[in-house]
Amino acid sequence: MIPAPGPHGGDAHRLAEALGLDPTAVLDVSVSLNPFAPDVADLAEGCLDALRRYPDSKVATTFLAEAIGVAPESLVLTNGGSEAIALVAAELGEGRVDDPEFSLYRRHLERLSPTAPRWRSNPHNPSGRLASPEEDAAVWDEAFYPLATGHWTRGDAGAVVVGSLTKVFACPGLRLGYILTPEDELAQRLRRRQATWSVNSLALALLPRLLDMADLPSWAAGIARLRSELIGLLTSFGLDPEPSDASWVLVPDAPGLRERLAPEGVVVRDTSSFGLPGGARIAVPGPDGLDRLAQALQATA
Repeated sequence: MIPAPGPHGGDAHRLAEALGLDPTAVLDVSVSLNPFAPDVADLAEGCLDALRRYPDSKVATTFLAEAIGVAPESLVLTNGGSEAIALVAAELGEGRVDDPEFSLYRRHLERLSPTAPRWRSNPHNPSGRLASPEEDAAVWDEAFYPLATGHWTRGDAGAVVVGSLTKVFACPGLRLGYILTPEDELAQRLRRRQATWSVNSLALALLPRLLDMADLPSWAAGIARLRSELIGLLTSFGLDPEPSDASWVLVPDAPGLRERLAPEGVVVRDTSSFGLPGGARIAVPGPDGLDRLAQALQATA
């Protein structure tokens, strides 16, 4: 039995369990992570002593603020991008979401209104397209922006930005996100909403090391190159992926693709949670992953 898709991808472990496979033997392109990120597990070995003390986010906040080019007072570190979204949604109370769009905005906003502040993922999730320069939003979700552009943020004046280091450094289990605020007072209110010790000591100790190894321009260029190869591969098997600026491509008409590839140990993202049944979102894998995907497509052709 192939397990039903989860709401946010990352289904490799459940598929491996169902098939009796080692999870490392599954190619998980249902979740979009940086294929060029440093090995976070290796880096963590030098930071394990941090587990013996309570978290203190000051140093890590300063390092990330310097990397992005903002004041530390306007930046809030969070327990992943999901907490960043939840905190901002609780502070604003209401919002406007133009579907299809990432489902967590609707989940956390108290009220939805066509006249409320607009939430927008950039690049758009699930289409993968970057917002045009004239497009506005009150809250930008830039979880994938660094991997699409090679820059940390678009830097819209007056807007709130939520971000996810999970995607940039391929560390979903570490839980590291952030909020950029246009005013320090808003950042202070968000910190008051946040649970004490929200971000764990290991994540905070690792962050300066990760930032020291970051090469956003090179990573974005590499992802663009692999994305082109991915589009070519999918097209050669009769699929029709849409143009994308992101670390994934959307195939809006791919009924049964997830079920076909899963027995081959490859899992793609079902797009039903975006209101797009019958579609698939496929992350850009590394070169070895492209070969593996090609083999699975050939086996199921």
